[in-house]
Amino acid sequence: MSKTPLHPTTHIARRMFELLEPICLVTFFADECNEELAALGHRTYWDGYFASRAAPLGRVPAQVVHAAFYNFADGEAARHIPSVWETISPEASIAARERGSAASLRRILGDELAESPGLARAADLTTKAATSAPTEGRVMYAGMRTLEVPSDPVARLWHSATMLREHRGDGHIAALVGARIGGTEAHVLSALEQGIHPPESFGRIHHLPKERLTAVMDGMRERGLIDIDGHFTDAGRATKQRIETLTDELATPPYDALSPAEIDELITNLDPITATLVATGSR
Repeated sequence: MSKTPLHPTTHIARRMFELLEPICLVTFFADECNEELAALGHRTYWDGYFASRAAPLGRVPAQVVHAAFYNFADGEAARHIPSVWETISPEASIAARERGSAASLRRILGDELAESPGLARAADLTTKAATSAPTEGRVMYAGMRTLEVPSDPVARLWHSATMLREHRGDGHIAALVGARIGGTEAHVLSALEQGIHPPESFGRIHHLPKERLTAVMDGMRERGLIDIDGHFTDAGRATKQRIETLTDELATPPYDALSPAEIDELITNLDPITATLVATGSR
């Protein structure tokens, strides 16, 4: 995450991202969601990932999922979509993801925090924000908005945090497209920002064909984004910072629905929840 000082209008979006992201990450890091998806018949982690995350879009072809997800290499979505829909419906995958994610949160948070008035209030305010933003140009967010909001506070908090995550993700993609940064290039920039070198060793891209990675790195050198050794240039670092700043700016609309007092209340109620999740790595 960029440490660039934020304009006041982007501060809330960045702070909410920091607070809500650990809630969303249980879907990908904890065991319960994967177990629920496997019980449906999804054969691998990635079958379940593509099936459950793409499910709000309906039975769309791989090309649509590839475009909406953006940061996967060519052909990766097609290894799972549409074959995952042959025996398991999108609706079943959505329900399994929600059950597993809510179960992870309850386990990690414990009964006292999971059943607290503070969590219920955080769920209400997060839902108010998550259901208020325009959907135009926000494909993944619009898909999530079509789903019923759960009544259970823990599930509702996860669901609404995930809606906001997809809203932010749609804006991030817009920022990347505007900067002419492709999905694999975005991973290279992210790796460098995290201090990973060589960036080709980053877990999200290290498995890609060597020829593909070489072409991406060569293209980024030609554009002056990285140097001969694969480190940031000043132009590359500035490009990454502009993308992050614009992402924050584009992520602000949901929080316009909350008053300053509600924002403060939401942050106060989320703080102990997020701290508990961060301490366990959302696992």
